[in-house]
Amino acid sequence: MSEDSRVSGSFVAADYVVFALMLVVSAAVGVYYAWTDRKQRSSGDFLMGGRRLTALPVSLSLTASFMSAITVLSHPAEVYRYGASVAFYCLSYLVTMLVTSEVFLPVFYKLSITSTYEYLELRFNRATRLLGTLLFVVQTILYTGIVIYTPALALNQVTGLDLWGAVVSTGVVCTFYCTVGGLKAVVWTDVFQLGVMLAGFLAVIIRSVMLQGGVISIISDSQRGGRLNLWDFDTNPLRRHTFWTVTVGGTFIWISVYGINQAQVQRYISCKSITHARLSLYINLLGLWSILFCSVFAGLCLYSVYKHCDPWNTGLVSAPDQLMPYLVMDILGDYPGLPGLFVAAAYSGSLSTVSSSINALAAVTVEDLIKPYRNISEKHLSWISKGLSFLYGVLCIGMAGLASLMGGILQATISIFGIIGGPLLGLFTLGIICPCANSKGALSGLLSGLVVSLWVGIGAQIYPPPPDMSRPLSLTTDGCNFTTTAGFNWTSTALPTQPSSTAPTHNIKITCMPLLADWYSLSYLYFSPIGTIVVISVGLIISMFTGKSHFQMSRRLITATEFLGKLDLKKDREKTFGNTNPGFCDVELDLTKSNVPS
Repeated sequence: MSEDSRVSGSFVAADYVVFALMLVVSAAVGVYYAWTDRKQRSSGDFLMGGRRLTALPVSLSLTASFMSAITVLSHPAEVYRYGASVAFYCLSYLVTMLVTSEVFLPVFYKLSITSTYEYLELRFNRATRLLGTLLFVVQTILYTGIVIYTPALALNQVTGLDLWGAVVSTGVVCTFYCTVGGLKAVVWTDVFQLGVMLAGFLAVIIRSVMLQGGVISIISDSQRGGRLNLWDFDTNPLRRHTFWTVTVGGTFIWISVYGINQAQVQRYISCKSITHARLSLYINLLGLWSILFCSVFAGLCLYSVYKHCDPWNTGLVSAPDQLMPYLVMDILGDYPGLPGLFVAAAYSGSLSTVSSSINALAAVTVEDLIKPYRNISEKHLSWISKGLSFLYGVLCIGMAGLASLMGGILQATISIFGIIGGPLLGLFTLGIICPCANSKGALSGLLSGLVVSLWVGIGAQIYPPPPDMSRPLSLTTDGCNFTTTAGFNWTSTALPTQPSSTAPTHNIKITCMPLLADWYSLSYLYFSPIGTIVVISVGLIISMFTGKSHFQMSRRLITATEFLGKLDLKKDREKTFGNTNPGFCDVELDLTKSNVPS
C-alpha cells in the first residue's frame, strides 16, 4: 500500500499536456463546424445536422452520450463494493437496441420530427406534449448536474484542483462547442472523446495486470473475494442487484434512454436514411459492450490491488467514487502523462454527455415551447437555438451544486432516470402500441406514474434498504501498513462496522411501517418499470371509460402511423437523403378525412 502523500500528489507537466490536448481538440471541432456550416441558416441544420449524418459517427456518439464519467468512475467502484453483477447490463443493452430499432425508431424517423415530444401532440394533445417536454427538461438538467460534478470530483481528488473551478470549466467547454458547432460538433467530439475514454480505461487495466501478475491472477483474486457473483438468480425485487434486477430493470431504464430520450433519438433520426439509423444502433451496441467490459474489469483490478487494504475504510478516500482516481495515482503516478490520460477520460465522458444534453434541451425548447406559439424565421430560430445552448450550459453548471449534496453517484443518476424516465417511457409506449389510448388516459396515466415513481423514489432515500438487501461485499484493512498524514499508524485492524446512525432508522422503519418498508426497499433499478407499468395501466383504464370520439381519433392516428411503412416513403427518403419527409404531413393535414381504415 502506498503512502497517502504519494497518492494525493499533483499532475506533472506531461499530465497537463495530455489533459489540455483533449480540451483543445474538443473545442477545435466546434470551431471547425461553426466555420464550415456558417452559410447554413436554419435551426434544422444546427439541431439535426441537416439530417445527413452516417451510421458510424452517430453510433459512436450514441455510445459516448450516456457512457459518461458516471461509467468511468462509478462502475468500477460498484464492482469493487458489490461485485460484477452489473455485467448483465450487456443483456439489457441487447434487448434495448432490438426494441428501439423495431418499435420506436420507425415511428420517429418516418415522422421527420426534431423533438420526440412533437409525437405526443400528434397522438394525444398539446397539454400532453408540454408536460412531457417539461419532465424531460427537469430530468436532463438534474442528470447533467451530476455529470458535471463527477469529473470535477476526480480532478479534485487526483490533482487538488479547485472543485468548483473544475465544475465551471467543464460547463464552459461544453457550452462553447455546443453553441458554435451544433449537432455535428457534438457528434464528432463524442467520437474523439469515446476514444479517450477507452484509452484511459486501458491504461489502468494494462498497468494493473502487469502489477498483479496477469489476468488470471486478477480473476482469481476476484473469485476468492466474491466479486464474480454473476449467477445470482434470486427473484426477490428488494435485492439491490441480481440477474433479474439488472436485466429487467436495466432494460426499462435503457429503453427510456434510447427509445424516447431526446438526446439519443435526435442522433439516430439525423441519419440520412432509416437503414443508417438502424445500423447506428447496432454498431453502438458493440461500443456499449466494450465500455461495459472495460469498466467491470477495471473494478476487478481495483479489488485485486486493494484486496488486503481498502482505501475507503482506512480514510484515504472519502467516497467510493474516488477509488478509481486514487488507484490511478497509486499505480500510474510514476508514468508522466498517464494520470492525465485517465482524468481526460473522465472529463471526456462528461463533455460528451453534457454536450448531448445541452443540444437536446435546445432542440425541445425551440420545437415544443417556441415554434408552436411564435412565427419566427429560420435564421432567427438558428440564433435562438445557439442562445438556448448557451443558456442551458450556464443552468447545468448551476445545477451541479445539487449533485454535491447527493449520495452515491451511480445510484443517484439511475434513480433520476427511473423516477422521470419510467413514466415518460410508459406514455410513449401507450401511444405507439395501444390504439385505444386517448389523451385523457395519457395525461391521467402520466401523472399517476409520476406520483408513484416519486413516492417510491423519495421513500427509498428517506428509508434506505437494509444491508441484507444491498449486500455490500466484505472489505478488509488487515494488510495495511502505512502512516496517514494525520499521524495515525495503520498496521492491522478489523473491518469497520456499519455506521451506527443507520441502524435505528432501519429498526424504526421495519417496526412502524412493515408494508411500506418493503415498498421503499425495492431495488432502485425497478423505479423505471414501476413508472412505465402504472402509466400504461392507468392510461388504458381511463381510456376505456372516456369518450368514443377520442377513441376513434387516437385509433385513426396510430393506424396512420402504422400505415406509414406501407406508403412509398422509403424510396422518397432515399432520394432526398434525409430532407424533410412530406409523407406524414399529408396524413396529418387531412387526418380526420383520411381513408385509412379505423
